[in-house]
Amino acid sequence: MGDWRDRIEINPDVLVGKPVIRGTRLGVAFIVELLAGGWGEDDLIREYPGLAKEDILACLAYAAERLGEERVFPLAG
Repeated sequence: MGDWRDRIEINPDVLVGKPVIRGTRLGVAFIVELLAGGWGEDDLIREYPGLAKEDILACLAYAAERLGEERVFPLAG
C-alpha cells in the first residue's frame, strides 16, 4: 500500500478543510466511524462505488498516524 498522502487530501474548500478521500467529499472521520459502527469494506464499496479498498486503508493509516502523534498530559488532581 502506498502512502496515505496519495489518497487523502486536506483542502480548505472541501468539507471545511477536514481530511477527505481525494476527489470526493467523503471525510476520513466518516469512513472510520462507519467501520467502527460495523460496516465492512464490501459494505462501503457497495454503498460508495467510487471508493476503493486502497482509499479505506488510507483512511485507517491516516487515523493511526494522527493517533500516534496524540499527546496526553495528566491533570494535577
